Amino acid sequence: MEVTTLCFRLNAALRIVPNRLQFFEYESVSFHCVGSDGSTQLRGIRTAVDFISSCYKETLVLSCSIQRAYGGDGGEYWCETEGGERSNSVVISVTNGSVILESPVLPVREGHDVTLRCRNMTTSSTITADFYKDGLLIRSSSTGNITILHVSKSDEGLYKCRVSDGGESAESWLTVRDLHRETCPSSDHFLHAVLVLRTVFTIVMVALLLLLLGLLHCGKLRVTQK
Repeated sequence: MEVTTLCFRLNAALRIVPNRLQFFEYESVSFHCVGSDGSTQLRGIRTAVDFISSCYKETLVLSCSIQRAYGGDGGEYWCETEGGERSNSVVISVTNGSVILESPVLPVREGHDVTLRCRNMTTSSTITADFYKDGLLIRSSSTGNITILHVSKSDEGLYKCRVSDGGESAESWLTVRDLHRETCPSSDHFLHAVLVLRTVFTIVMVALLLLLLGLLHCGKLRVTQK
């Protein structure tokens, strides 16, 4: 089952910070819905149950956050417009266990490398971990990380990890984008471009505001001198 669509159904895309699909309980999670233009009126970021209530809007971006995540916060999330249209969806999990698998939220392009990390909440030191795909052991690592080189569609599937003391993560789906079938723009490039434009817009507006304040100040000085 593929949990992240490759093309968006509206001119908006959902990303998550931190960029992973699994979280420990009590961690904070931020969701950002990025619109491509001002014509897309974003209603909110929601789950199958309800909208996230803690949100704020900026130019082309709607941001929502969960300050302390619990198990019930796991599930499917997506952006929604005023007309009920949905963006790409992302499925996250929240665990009260001690182990999570860090894997990318957005699809990985065919031919690119991807790193999976097994993380143990109880220690910050290097851990030994076994990595599984679709229930089968694929690799063991003394560093807690594995890198899959030049991924292909055959690498797509459910991944999890298990540490030496017996702790085990949940499973997360790794999506690989088939370049030969790609018909829509790369979402990561799209998001990057929108965020850069937002930053440039903010800098220009601040510069114009400072210029206006300077002109007003000069005008007041001239009036005073007269």
